[in-house]
Amino acid sequence: MSGLNVDNTAGSAGSGAVTLVQGTSFCLSAANGDMSGSKPHGVFFQDTRFISDWTLTVNGLPIEALSATTPEPFHGVFVGRTQRKDHADSSLLIGRVRKLGTGLTETLTLHNYSRIPLPCRIELLVDTDFAGLFEVKEGRQGHRNVQDSRASGDHLTLESGREAYPHSLTVTFPGARADGRSLVATVTVPAHGDWSATISANPRLEGTTHQAGGGIRGRRADPYQRVMKWRAAMPTADVDDEAVEKVIRRSQEDLGSLRIFNPDHPDRAVVAAGAPWFMALFGRDSLLASFMSLLLDPDLAKGTLLTLADHQGTKEDPSTEEEPGRILHEVRLGATTGLALGGSHVYYGTADATPLFVAVLAELSRWGLHDDAMRQLLPAADRALEWIEEYGDRDGDGFIEYQRKTDHGLRNQGWKDSGDGINFADGTLAEPPIALCEVQGYAYAAYMGRALIAAANGDTGTADACVAKAARLKQAFNEQFWLPERGYFAIALDRDKRPVDALASNMAHCLWAGIVNDDKAGQVAEHLMSPQMFTGWGIRTLASNMGAYNPASYHNGSVWPHDNAIAAAGLMRYGFVDEAQKIAYALLEAADHFSGRLPELFCGLDRAQYPVPVPYPASCSPQAWSSAAPVQLIRTLLRFDPGLPWDELWLAPTLPAQDTHFHLENVPFSGEGRLSIHIDGGSVTVEGLPEDIELRLEARPPLLELLKLSTPRNSHP
Repeated sequence: MSGLNVDNTAGSAGSGAVTLVQGTSFCLSAANGDMSGSKPHGVFFQDTRFISDWTLTVNGLPIEALSATTPEPFHGVFVGRTQRKDHADSSLLIGRVRKLGTGLTETLTLHNYSRIPLPCRIELLVDTDFAGLFEVKEGRQGHRNVQDSRASGDHLTLESGREAYPHSLTVTFPGARADGRSLVATVTVPAHGDWSATISANPRLEGTTHQAGGGIRGRRADPYQRVMKWRAAMPTADVDDEAVEKVIRRSQEDLGSLRIFNPDHPDRAVVAAGAPWFMALFGRDSLLASFMSLLLDPDLAKGTLLTLADHQGTKEDPSTEEEPGRILHEVRLGATTGLALGGSHVYYGTADATPLFVAVLAELSRWGLHDDAMRQLLPAADRALEWIEEYGDRDGDGFIEYQRKTDHGLRNQGWKDSGDGINFADGTLAEPPIALCEVQGYAYAAYMGRALIAAANGDTGTADACVAKAARLKQAFNEQFWLPERGYFAIALDRDKRPVDALASNMAHCLWAGIVNDDKAGQVAEHLMSPQMFTGWGIRTLASNMGAYNPASYHNGSVWPHDNAIAAAGLMRYGFVDEAQKIAYALLEAADHFSGRLPELFCGLDRAQYPVPVPYPASCSPQAWSSAAPVQLIRTLLRFDPGLPWDELWLAPTLPAQDTHFHLENVPFSGEGRLSIHIDGGSVTVEGLPEDIELRLEARPPLLELLKLSTPRNSHP
């Protein structure tokens, strides 16, 4: 996941940094609640930083952080105290309750625990640069875009100097007086008493019909009500391990916080890629995250598919890399969209989102996608398959390749999209056009998935044609990507059709997609679980004996939770139960070290030498893939596979047979239905299953066997 394919040169937000999220808006601050424009801090609306500096002092002294919590994704509670020059304990505690909505509100409370009244001069320094998100992320916000500031009573207004984007920010501090860029209140806090005021910061965005914070035209859905509704719809877990329960709850909360809503379709939620820098719809990220969170809410996948279909490519445009049928890479808003990829708010430069679109649609159809939604999405799926054959396969060799068409675009267009992410075993960079191994796997899954949809509709002609295309692709892939002398698949083919021979995690995605021949799967599994790849916390993106290996790099040796969740699912698909369990348990254990929230990635250092996982400094958190990874791991361990077109549900838990207590309630199933899954020791029961659905306590059969089943009951015109 990348914007301009540049590392986060803005540096760290600091130890204990706190992120609040509401829609596409976010607030990133220090642990004491302050924000500094010299760091990647601030309050962002529509990808524009409206607050860069927000610094509180009492009697000229900064606030020492004591604690910071986020009861809701948009709600932060900070507790601090004033620092004393003599280093003695302060009797004045500072409470800051911050909420992010259409603007920012902060309720400031001073608690005096001394026996005498305390006179206090409270000063809030406020500033903005109206910098674009990418400018801040990459440390390019050297100029200020503020033309004018106006102070009036307890109001301070800052206005931008950009004619095209005349934004403004108004901050109100009741009882204070504006002085320059500060708001100052002089109060006396009574002995053993409190003083409180609520400060508000209201942005104004010109040239857009959207309200700040990603609201709906003309009205604003209550963030608290949205959170409560999401929580009420979530499955509840009762398991032996409290740490696992915590991870599941954290994943639910974070996925709920990362939902963004289309103003034209307010009932349609999609998953943003991650906070703080990727609060936007990303094709690949949103598709995979919604796929991995099906056990929580299949509507996320439906909303993501419908929204991506609305933006599906219709023409050829080299500047944005749009092509007919292509699924976008990212959508951006804000004043500096020209600084985003391709100089537009939509950029299409990705090789994998298009086949993933079809694969996710096929998976969702097995969960009971409504006929109306299928009618809307099936033409988009067929256009996506046409893109694979007419544009994705650039040279007619049967494989999808990529090569950017604009210097502003991504050099690498798979999930490892950093500039050095695809390399040979000796560390040499692969040159485009590049055909990634996992993208061929996604294409195989797309063809097989479309065949299943066709079979469910009684369309045997389309089903047979897609199966034949999948078979040809699988044969060619296993012949040309396999490295027999090494016993694993090349990560890619380069511009000269040479296998890029690095040992990397990408081939685990090929297991997940089902494109790997059975006679090769054992060697793939062995390499994935080797000491060079498996750290004890997860599988590295690149083996430790490769030339480009760096455990603290973005894509060349780090551990990505979503990558591992897909690997575990792939290993389970091919019957490597022990290996899948090992990854799942290691990753859930790692999550406990991150307070239940898996980050975007962490360093690929060996567990034997480093007993706790080492964070990667610029990792997004929360991040959609990583939030969904524990949900996918649970599904993998349960081997939970709906097959509603065939009136079946497959369930074959691989949890320890003895002393297992695993109860999952309120699991969404078949539209409005809800299931309860109870596993106690060797006993497995499911409650709430519709009478016409048969429970099969066994692993799902291979897709080709499903195609041989009798025509299902469901039919989509």
